[in-house]
This record gives sequence, C-alpha cells and structure tokens, in this order.
Amino acid sequence: MLVVFIRTLILYIVVITAMRIMGKRQIGQLQPFELAVAIMISELASIPMQNTGIPLVNGIIPILTMLAAQILISFISLKSTRARTIICGRPSVLISGGRIMEQVFRKELYTLNDLLEQLRSKDIYNIADVEYAILETSGQLSVIPKAGKAKVIREDLNLSGKYEAPAVEIIIDGDLIEKNLKLAKFSKSKLESELKKLNIQSTKDVFFACVGSDGQLFCQKKEKTKRS
Repeated sequence: MLVVFIRTLILYIVVITAMRIMGKRQIGQLQPFELAVAIMISELASIPMQNTGIPLVNGIIPILTMLAAQILISFISLKSTRARTIICGRPSVLISGGRIMEQVFRKELYTLNDLLEQLRSKDIYNIADVEYAILETSGQLSVIPKAGKAKVIREDLNLSGKYEAPAVEIIIDGDLIEKNLKLAKFSKSKLESELKKLNIQSTKDVFFACVGSDGQLFCQKKEKTKRS
C-alpha cells in the first residue's frame, strides 16, 4: 500500500510539473496538439500508477519524452509562421460583414447550433447583430457586433434598461421549426410573404432565419454548391 502511495505521489508531481512547463493556458485555449499531449501524458501516468509491476521509470520517461516533443513543437511554432499554420491551423471566419459563410461551416464541420450556443455565451441573442464572428484555432469564438450593437453601461448614460428577448430561430439549414413560429408570433403565410420579398420560393432554400425581439426577420439564403 505504501509503495502505491509513493508511486502515485511521484507520478502526480511529474505530471503537474510537466503541465506547468507546458504553459498557463486554460483547457479551452489549448491548441489541438497541446490537448493531445495533455491527454497522452495523463494516460501514460495512469498505467504505472495502477500496475505496480511496471517499473516507475517506464512511466516517467514517456512523459518526459512527450513534454520534450511539446516544447520542441511550441518552439518551432514560435519561430516559424508557416510551421505555426501547419501545426495549429488558421482562424476561420464564420460571419463576414453580417453574412454567414456557409462553406466555412461545412469545412470546419461546425453547425449553426454550435454558433448560436457560443453567441449566447457572449450575451448575443440575435445573429443579425453580428458583423464578424471568427472561430479561433483553439475553438473559441471571437465576435465583433454591428455598429450600435456593442455593449454599453446604461448606468453611465443614465438610461433606463429595456428588456430585449433573444431572437427566435425559425429555419435552420432548410428545416422549418414550426413551434418557434408561434413563439415568434409569425404565421406561415407571413413567413412565405417575407421570403418572397427576398426572392426565396421555399424554406428549403433558406440556410438560416430568425425573428428578433423587434419582430424583424433575419434571413440568409443557401449558397448554391458547384457541381463537378
């Protein structure tokens, strides 16, 4: 029992030291290769921790090897922009000039629901208020609101607050969410009329549509895919 305790304590110290050397990033800010190294280090430590028949050094050496590899890759990324792009990738613009970049969503295997969830976490409840949205290489979303939609502190301006309800999504990737039509107080006939004004004949042709708290419809048509 004492041997297990000592081995666990040693491996714990080695893993914590290795993670501290890797840097002070939060889990959500780790690059893909850094996350892979972190997972592999934890796995390498758990094997000799559970099996006392495996020499302790057989767990420590692979951990130190992974740490050295991670430091080397980080150093290369620091010195070379091209290597950094290959290793970490590039940020992807999901919304540009208020327009949803449908092709980028397909390339990144990113869904509209993922985008809406991250926008809500940033207190943005209407996609129509977004000028630019950039998916960083760490998976975090950076958002630039449209002019006039940036946050202000009402107390500093001596303004009374007005409640603004979140936008209601009514069409996502061609699928009409009928129950949300009632929530948005939008009838099918009104929706069809609004779509025709935008020269859209069917909801199947809509990539995304939502109704804001002001009753205004935000709608974007699907992009036409090129056939080879």
